[in-house]
Amino acid sequence: MVTKGKAFDIALGMAVMGTVGTLIGQTMGGGLMPLAIAIGVVLGVVIGFLGGRRFLVSILAGTVIGGVLAWLMAGVDRIWVGAGAGAAMGGFLGVQISMLLDVRAARKAATEQGQTSASS
Repeated sequence: MVTKGKAFDIALGMAVMGTVGTLIGQTMGGGLMPLAIAIGVVLGVVIGFLGGRRFLVSILAGTVIGGVLAWLMAGVDRIWVGAGAGAAMGGFLGVQISMLLDVRAARKAATEQGQTSASS
């Protein structure tokens, strides 16, 4: 059964990764755009279903920041290039930050477990 939170994650994944697929399709050429979009949407569903909200938000932020920076530096014609590069960087940074947060949570849990067993 799909909960409201899971449905939101799936919809967010479809929107974000579909946008990234569109940007990649734009780079590859018009004939491959439908394939790139379809692959992006499928990946978005999988990532959303697996609960990758932080990852998707980092890609979304990277897309917007990259697009805005490209617009300011190179003009309107290059927004899609900056947005695509920003999405890639956002995804990379999202994975790294997620791994660091997981390591921090594991250390905190180990410390708390050690303190609990020492006080028993």
